[in-house]
Amino acid sequence: MRRVLTAATTALTLTTAGTMLAGTPAQAAPTGWGRPVVSAAPQPGAPGLGDSYFPDYGNGGYDVEHYDVRLRYEPATDLLTGTTTILATATEDLSTFNLDFLLDVESVRVNGWAASSTTAGAHELVVTPARTVSRGQQLTIVVRYSGVPSEALVNGYTGWTRTDDGALAVNEPESAWWWFPSNDHPLDKATYDISVSVPTGVEVISNGVQPRPPLAEAGNRTRWIWRTTSPTTTYLAFMAIGQYDIVTDTTPGGQPVINAYSTSLGALGPAARASIERTAEIVDWESGIFGPYPFEAQGGVAGPIDGISFALETQTRPVYGPGFWRRGANTYVVTHELAHQWFGDSVSVADWRNIWLNEGFASYAEWLWSEEQGEGTAQEVFDFTYASYPADDGFWQVLPGDPGAARVFDNAVYDRGAMALHQLRLAVGDDAFFEILPTWTAEHRYGNGTIEQFQALAERVSGLDLDDLFTTWLFTAGRPEVASAARKAAPPTEPRSWAKIRESHELMSH
Repeated sequence: MRRVLTAATTALTLTTAGTMLAGTPAQAAPTGWGRPVVSAAPQPGAPGLGDSYFPDYGNGGYDVEHYDVRLRYEPATDLLTGTTTILATATEDLSTFNLDFLLDVESVRVNGWAASSTTAGAHELVVTPARTVSRGQQLTIVVRYSGVPSEALVNGYTGWTRTDDGALAVNEPESAWWWFPSNDHPLDKATYDISVSVPTGVEVISNGVQPRPPLAEAGNRTRWIWRTTSPTTTYLAFMAIGQYDIVTDTTPGGQPVINAYSTSLGALGPAARASIERTAEIVDWESGIFGPYPFEAQGGVAGPIDGISFALETQTRPVYGPGFWRRGANTYVVTHELAHQWFGDSVSVADWRNIWLNEGFASYAEWLWSEEQGEGTAQEVFDFTYASYPADDGFWQVLPGDPGAARVFDNAVYDRGAMALHQLRLAVGDDAFFEILPTWTAEHRYGNGTIEQFQALAERVSGLDLDDLFTTWLFTAGRPEVASAARKAAPPTEPRSWAKIRESHELMSH
């Protein structure tokens, strides 16, 4: 994905779960013994959360609890009209606050009162309420808007994919800007109601479950309604609009499974189904390693031929580009995106620098699936991966623990990231390693985490000092020395899983 950067700095305070409490620098405490304390005047909310890679992503001064996104979409013209209602709580006294958004705004209301708005920066909507907002105040923000998302460009780029029969709102680390106003950073999670009116015969798939069947509307239209009650970060909310075959089922435990397949896939359709229809099986297997599945539904979406070229772990229902099926069924990409439901979705990054906590873990899940399927042990996949990158390859110069904003999705974050986890497994032993993973997902469930917190947990569980290991594998340029590979007199044998894993990573890393 492409990222758009603007300069912004801010201070923020986190709870242990990672919830945003404040987004602008704290006011200095009044001084003078015995003098009355005078509250500071309301201030503008920060236009960003100070992320080390994307400082203008998200906004300060409020915490969102829920988004109600109500849309009307015209596939023939790509015209999107909508009303989004945001339920939030102010975390400081505000004179103005920002939303991340790109489309044309018709009106904004805050707690029923008309508010004024203007645009700033690359993607900022600055809202001035009719009345100042007090810290702790409940906010109902209603934004009415319209536009053609594929024509809403930031530095020549749109995160909205228009297709022959509809559109895909799927992207990372930003996608909300093109279809609903938001506080667009993983630190501010919320629940969602998403409903979309489209011409009858067009399908809409989104997160969570359908609380009711699609509703017929006047003018030969149908409204699709989706709801997710699990905390969800903005880039993991999605829509797939077009011609889809939808397959529904339940798991043995009664959880809904909803899969969707673009009718444009043609000969690729059977391979997509042979992969995505194993979702419930793979979730069950991963639950035995990572802990209980964190969400209310499962599934996957096989996107259209002219859709996205990657796959994304959109919450409860990953979306896959058609390239993953060109050489037949591929359960490795399904394993990768489903592992993200724990690592990335339930436990999200506190800062985009920590992307290893997402991609390294999901990539290592593929190695574990290779073991499970008898297609190569994790050690065999490690040895072959390690050997496939010569010591002078630029691959070894990218630091998985701090790759830089331009290399958030570099192949090293995936492959060297998985190698780092395997070295951790060897260092602490299987008993400790397979205790660390579910402990991490349990302690940070629905919250956020950092690499430093994960290292502290690994040291607590194992009783070992792991600083050298983490420094070497995540934060030091160059190819680390590895005893197991050095002992081999001949090049390692290619595991049977390698071709599928390599093929998937070539499409995933960008």
